[in-house]
Amino acid sequence: MKTGRPARVGQYAALLAYLVFLAFPFLWLVSTAFKPPRELGSLHPTWIPEDPTLDNFRQAFDEQPLLRAALNSLLAALSAAVIAVLIATPMAYAVARRRSRLAKAVTGWVVVSQAFPFVLLIIPLFLVLKNLRLIDSVPGLVLVYVVWALPFALWMLAGYVRAVPPELEEAAAVDGAGRVRTLVSVTAPLLAPGIVATALFAFITAWNEFFFALVLLKSPEKQTLPVVLTHFIGAEGVADLGPLAAAAFLATLPSLVVFALIQWRITGGMLSGAVKS
Repeated sequence: MKTGRPARVGQYAALLAYLVFLAFPFLWLVSTAFKPPRELGSLHPTWIPEDPTLDNFRQAFDEQPLLRAALNSLLAALSAAVIAVLIATPMAYAVARRRSRLAKAVTGWVVVSQAFPFVLLIIPLFLVLKNLRLIDSVPGLVLVYVVWALPFALWMLAGYVRAVPPELEEAAAVDGAGRVRTLVSVTAPLLAPGIVATALFAFITAWNEFFFALVLLKSPEKQTLPVVLTHFIGAEGVADLGPLAAAAFLATLPSLVVFALIQWRITGGMLSGAVKS
């Protein structure tokens, strides 16, 4: 069924409006990051800074340990993404391929786990990590991120596994390949786009997470970037707007760079799978 020209124009207009809606906060953040104090206090702000400056970035690095915090966030986010994918991939394969009560229970656990708010979980998590002596440590934070990302990662990968034709695995079994060999050599390569997308989800979730890092990390040298960004807000709630915007802009770059680097892998994997099928 072909879409008429007016309907197509309406779709593109709606898509453009949605993109503008999403891009507005980021563009305003970039503009604020390069504005001098005089323009930040102007009653008639402009999109493009009249006298752009890098002083906000220099001040941000002078006031707070942004580089160390960024390294802590990078370590926690990468570790959580890798571990979550390694655990979720075989679990998703088992859930998708075996129709049993256990598989249904796991699926129900995934749905229920997403309904719990952070506030209800923080006290049990704190007590567990305290008993494990992982309070105020990056490994403890990574453990929390893995547990939090695992249900959704499992749900995502299970959908990708179901899209892989079982006939390919049956052909591998005829050739003498076992379950593990089939998963590694046949299924896993076809799951590459899903694995990359899941890892990206886990990475961005951990990179942007604030609440768990605020509660579990007390030492200044171990704090992550979202927590350090709050230090630009004074005790009376007055924000140092220029340095805060500069630091927030730098904090968003890793997510954008990671997505830009791997989007070709997601698209290329999907196209490759479509051609092979």
